[in-house]
Amino acid sequence: QLVESGGGLVQPGGSLRLSCVASEFTLAYHAVAWFRQAPGKEREGISCISSSSSESRTTYTTSVKGRFTVSRDNRKNTVYLQMNSLKPEDTAVYYCATEPLLALCRDWDVFTNWGQGTQVTVSS
Repeated sequence: QLVESGGGLVQPGGSLRLSCVASEFTLAYHAVAWFRQAPGKEREGISCISSSSSESRTTYTTSVKGRFTVSRDNRKNTVYLQMNSLKPEDTAVYYCATEPLLALCRDWDVFTNWGQGTQVTVSS
């Protein structure tokens, strides 16, 4: 139901924009979170955007604040994660996630609907 895209190989300092598209429900009604999992590490929540009716409020974890921006385009039923000033430590598989009936960003562990992930590699 959720499909991520936009990952790839980028040099340090570069940018990527990830997309998260829903095929069977309307993303505008849901909070959408972005997570990542680096090799050998646990999956971590990095950003979240609340539903459009909740003013699409955004939250970021400290490690990405000021570099990443989450946004939504309701006409395309898509949520984006714009990633700038990428660092090698941003290398990970990135996932978007939702939770039925959840409009506000809450604890990271409430999300149960996941995409398949997209690989981001930051390397020179």
